[in-house]
Amino acid sequence: MIFLKSAEEVELIRQSGRLAARALDFAAAELRPGLTTGALDKAIEAFIRDHGAVPATLGYRGYPASSCISINEVVVHGIPGPRVVREGDLVKIDVTTILNGYFGDTARTFCVGEVPARARALAEAAEKAMYLGINEVKPGARLGDIGAAIQNCVEPLGFSVVEYFVGHGVGRQFHEEPSVPHFGKRGTGLRLRAGLVFTIEPMINEGVHTVKLLDDGWTAVTTDGRLSAQFEHTVAVTPEGWEILTLS
Repeated sequence: MIFLKSAEEVELIRQSGRLAARALDFAAAELRPGLTTGALDKAIEAFIRDHGAVPATLGYRGYPASSCISINEVVVHGIPGPRVVREGDLVKIDVTTILNGYFGDTARTFCVGEVPARARALAEAAEKAMYLGINEVKPGARLGDIGAAIQNCVEPLGFSVVEYFVGHGVGRQFHEEPSVPHFGKRGTGLRLRAGLVFTIEPMINEGVHTVKLLDDGWTAVTTDGRLSAQFEHTVAVTPEGWEILTLS
């Protein structure tokens, strides 16, 4: 079932989303070579709790951490632990907060120090593709318009869109309908209506689009071992177009 959000609900998601974005700002300031992902996760958890919210991932379907931290070939859902951040890494940090009963979900890719040109180009393409997808959002548009904009941005650059993972509705639940593919054809899929709130979170691979899950049941890596980048915002469909709810 798809839930259209009232103005009051959108405001509550906005408050949670802005806190999630601030948590990413905090994480960016902490991120440095030599830091373990586990230590960074603990710092993110403390920041979220100090601001009156709860990290949504902690305990979600058994997930053991307060954020997802995915480095280089890890596409998504990297479990923080002993892995050490190194100069030249691409680090994806995904944070979801629960504030006053509503979820805010956002992610960014960070370049640690000097990274190879191809890696930086991948991260820049992922961010640009996300914003091109967001720009398609308006009442009457289709979900396929979002996916087509993302796909048409990155594929000419030689990159690929991960199809296994998609965006999702957000509200009083972590994952709601609709599912939001980051690939597709214009004019296809669900027609958007004001009051819809969902994430646009393309995962863009340097090589092939396929992924594999590791034995922990969470960590997804590229099947060819090449890099992956991701950016994510929570977006509301407004009567005029769109609003990003995860701006810091």
